[in-house]
Amino acid sequence: MIRRLLVANRGEIATRVFTTCRRLGIETVAVHSDADALLPYVALADHAVRLPGDAPADTYLRIDLVVEAARRSGADAVHPGYGFLSENADLARAVIDAGLTWVGPPPEAIEAMGDKVRAKEIAARAGVPVLSAPTAPTAGDLPLLVKASAGGGGRGMRIVRDLDRLDAEVGAARAEAASAFGNGTVFVEPYVESGRHVEVQVVAEENGAFVLGSRDCSVQRRHQKVVEEAPAPGLPSQTWDRMSEAADQLCVAIGYRGAGTVEFLYDAAADRFFFLEMNTRLQVEHPVTELHRGVDLVELQLAVAEGRGLPDVLPLRGGHAIEVRLYAEDAAYVPQSGRLVTFDLLADVEFGPLDRVGVRVDSGFASGTEVSTFYDAMLAKVMAWAPTREQAIRMLVGALRRARIHGVTTNRDQLVEILTDPVFIAGEMTTTWLESRPISAESPSDSRPGVVAGALMLAADHAARRTVQQGVPAAWRNVVSQPQRTTFEGHEPVEWWGTRDGFVVDGVAVLEVSPTHARLEVDGVSVRYDGLIDIEVRSATREVYVDGAGGSVRLREVPRFTDPADAVASGSLLAPMPGTVVRILADAGAQVVAGDPILVLEAMKMQHTVTAPHDGTVAEIDVEPGVQVASGQVLAVVETHPPAG
Repeated sequence: MIRRLLVANRGEIATRVFTTCRRLGIETVAVHSDADALLPYVALADHAVRLPGDAPADTYLRIDLVVEAARRSGADAVHPGYGFLSENADLARAVIDAGLTWVGPPPEAIEAMGDKVRAKEIAARAGVPVLSAPTAPTAGDLPLLVKASAGGGGRGMRIVRDLDRLDAEVGAARAEAASAFGNGTVFVEPYVESGRHVEVQVVAEENGAFVLGSRDCSVQRRHQKVVEEAPAPGLPSQTWDRMSEAADQLCVAIGYRGAGTVEFLYDAAADRFFFLEMNTRLQVEHPVTELHRGVDLVELQLAVAEGRGLPDVLPLRGGHAIEVRLYAEDAAYVPQSGRLVTFDLLADVEFGPLDRVGVRVDSGFASGTEVSTFYDAMLAKVMAWAPTREQAIRMLVGALRRARIHGVTTNRDQLVEILTDPVFIAGEMTTTWLESRPISAESPSDSRPGVVAGALMLAADHAARRTVQQGVPAAWRNVVSQPQRTTFEGHEPVEWWGTRDGFVVDGVAVLEVSPTHARLEVDGVSVRYDGLIDIEVRSATREVYVDGAGGSVRLREVPRFTDPADAVASGSLLAPMPGTVVRILADAGAQVVAGDPILVLEAMKMQHTVTAPHDGTVAEIDVEPGVQVASGQVLAVVETHPPAG
């Protein structure tokens, strides 16, 4: 019987496992890097062990440190979570060799499925349909997909549409895979343009496997899942029967134990499916299966690990569950970092009777915590369960719109757009659908009244902070000559007047204003806006976060006077995001043309190439490999060539 469990992971999944352990009376141990020391999961655990450093390679990817942490804390079992070492057979063996209980499948099963090339061979022998890789690709085989043999999450993956680009894309995939997984092995297979990503959740023990239903994970960007749901909508019953049978055959073939997921590419037009991979761990999207079935998959993992086995029958709650991944990223999928000023996500129930609609949130962050550049950009998973898919969509959209998230740009508004898109509502999404959609330049909440509300709340806040003439209305003048102007980055200036009766703005009726809220009326419709003002200590720049009926908008005030010290030289290459410099690709003095790569940044496990903005000479390289940089920091300078003559 497990007495004290160490989770060899961080953030949301550690919190998720600890929650089940607490309910079952199992003590918990957290491991944490220096960057994660103040995250909620560390405080939630009964014991915590520091892994010195920040980078994954120095902390969560160190098998020796994880096993030593278990020994020092008195843990008698280890749960790997997902990501990091969760599919590493060496960790499983090290845990077992240390006399501890491994909450996962046998190391041999991890190895069999961890190498995607070998996994496809095993699947084919077990009678599972697979995609055949071309031995000598020709133009007729296009498009092709380059994939990393180890790992997942879209890293080490490239689509090739031009045969001349194949070698370059293979090289790029190898470099990214080696950086992310420590293994640069890749393979090539046919790319199915309009497929759906359908998964089968299994939980296996010595006496056989339970197939716990399907999930659809087709809504992806950069091969990373964004929305998942259970069951997969519109999947023909006979196709599901064949798919579940194939998953069961694979489990038997490798002697699988514990929770796992068999992933398939489903071609709806031809009603056929192909084996993609098997994840020998708990999936990020496992909660939608829990909500649909009414089971706790972590509890089932623990039961198998303890040798208690599974019950003869597992429940089927029914209904429909949908999950979205809330990321710290902008509309162009660029990862973001910084302090979460406010992080208030709604959650009411996890499990309940069939007539109960519920929203569930699994998160690793809280208000005031820091989103670092060292790890994945996911902040939380927000889920909804309801008796029907339509109700679940409506509930999830409402929960996202009511959430208050300040301080870090997120994909919340994009998630609302996805869930309300007719293609998603009809269940017709494919793995390429999301990236084929135009990216919204502005969020629905980014409306003029919201910007006006932000400007007036700043004015009210300034008036409230005055130590003299407190009874005089904000910006009031005896002789009005011109309006006051408040300018936010990326927005037209807001012009307003301060009168004896309050604020006046053309085209807007100002009904009420304070430093924390405003009520405005436009075209006879009044809307309340709530605000939070945050002042950046270093620069004294004011930001206001405005929440309205349509969502939130972050407004950064442009100072009236700029500091000359803040100016940068022409041709400066600025860091598009916080991250780590991985490689320098050009030397100072090199002649470059527009688009030539200058250096590579890595942020949140993704690599980004910074290129020359124009033809010229690399005048400066201001960073070196391994250095952490902030967003907007000057990385290099490319000077233009002077005109001839």
